[in-house]
Amino acid sequence: MPDIKQLADEIYDAEKTGVPIQPLTERHPALTAADAYAVQLKYAERRMAAGAVVKGKKIGLTSKAMQDMLGVDQPDYGHIFNDMMYDEGEQIDVSQFIQPRIEFEIAFVLKQDIDAGNITAENAADYIDYAVPAAEVIDSRIAGWQIKFEDTVSDNGSAAGAVLGGKQLKLADIDLPAERMEIFKNGMKIDEGYGEAVLGNPLAAVVWLARSLDE
Repeated sequence: MPDIKQLADEIYDAEKTGVPIQPLTERHPALTAADAYAVQLKYAERRMAAGAVVKGKKIGLTSKAMQDMLGVDQPDYGHIFNDMMYDEGEQIDVSQFIQPRIEFEIAFVLKQDIDAGNITAENAADYIDYAVPAAEVIDSRIAGWQIKFEDTVSDNGSAAGAVLGGKQLKLADIDLPAERMEIFKNGMKIDEGYGEAVLGNPLAAVVWLARSLDE
């Protein structure tokens, strides 16, 4: 049985020092998904004890391509803390990270707490105030991004930063699966994607997250 607190402390210390650690699954091959979420929770508790405030949750591995890469058939989640939040247009000092990458997302701001026992794809929108385009900075406290599912779960879903766009969109005014996001770097388009890449419909991710957190 791995020492859950010790592994959480390793993740926390790696984040603070900028020195990555060897994969947990390499050292603890028997580490389960349940163990990994226990590590994440211990890490989150230590962050909160140091003054951090949970502002939201992130869902990872929602696309088939990412799931295939890690050999899993389910998403994962992590915590977003107040010191991870950035305003649209704000410069982000990447030196605070170890090996950062960026992903582009649709974010939802709730208008009420979700009743996880009764949420469905049909009523999920009732809990949401609006959607915003968002960017997520991901980082791995695991050396070289050599991660398996249990590594990234333990590592708070590889969460590192979140930028929420300023344009607030009511769900009644948009077609989430058909929403297109185009990515530009220095004025040059480099990629595009659609909302349907997120479990077929981004609201399906909301349902999955609510039920998973409820469990």
